[in-house]
Amino acid sequence: MKSSRTLSSSPLWRISVITTAEAEDAVSELLASVSGCPAAAYFDLERQTSQVSVFAEQGSFSPAQLRREITAGLERIQNFGLDTGGARVIIARVKREDWAESWKRHFKPIEIRMKKGNSKANRDAAVFHSLLVKPSWSKQRAAPNQAVVVLDPGLSFGTGQHPTTAFCLHEIVRGLKLGTGRSFLDIGTGSGILAISAIKLGYAPVQAFDFDPEAVRVGRENARKNHVSDLLKLTRSDITRLALQPARQFDLICANLISNLLIAERWRIANRLKVGGTLVLAGILAEEFAQVEQAFADCKLELRSSRVENEWRSGAFCFR
Repeated sequence: MKSSRTLSSSPLWRISVITTAEAEDAVSELLASVSGCPAAAYFDLERQTSQVSVFAEQGSFSPAQLRREITAGLERIQNFGLDTGGARVIIARVKREDWAESWKRHFKPIEIRMKKGNSKANRDAAVFHSLLVKPSWSKQRAAPNQAVVVLDPGLSFGTGQHPTTAFCLHEIVRGLKLGTGRSFLDIGTGSGILAISAIKLGYAPVQAFDFDPEAVRVGRENARKNHVSDLLKLTRSDITRLALQPARQFDLICANLISNLLIAERWRIANRLKVGGTLVLAGILAEEFAQVEQAFADCKLELRSSRVENEWRSGAFCFR
């Protein structure tokens, strides 16, 4: 057995796939599945490409075999209709200090502020009205009345970098114009970033769930690290098995799910929204958004605002 000193200084394998924003989530799932390690993605705005990477111990796999598995997986993703952009697979040895520094280069703090106005939140100096999401190594300090969420890439399923997550965060901050104490539901919580942010900004009660047990574990760990565990009800649940008529409704709901699932379960989602509340739908390919919008129109919900970024489109809906 290697000593801890030897292990901590030994090189790592970096397994990366350069692909499109459209295929980013599918490629992340692929790399995590074949390597057994958490994947994280970095979007290069200039090149309009996404680099999905995992880091693994040397000797834990055969690079040649892994490359074959990844290549086969990419072919399956392409066959499902996602454009991988001629995905390029890169497997290289890196020093552990290079691995740590790579995250520091790619993951920068994100600030989300509410537009100025005569809102209840802006009038109350004791209330947070903006959000700072940062990795643990960042020394950036919060501005006055700014809530802080700490999340590290590689340990999470979402750090706010992805356009769909960023849209949800903007809507959470935007909701502060109606004051704190509003209820929030996070469907498909992933890292827990949305639910944790909502708690930090004063939403209550806050509930979240995910079908993936690993996401639930990571979400709970992130809640603990941000000292909000006691304020978050996070469970493992399947949206398709929830009661059609819920016991509780919420002021703000974020559902970051694939289009087919959003459409199929639209009534279960819509029935959980209070009259006067806002439903945020994200994780939708731009070309599929019209179908989602029409499906929720059947639930008497209309699009209030939306944003298109890269291959993704997200929207905020309210009852007519």
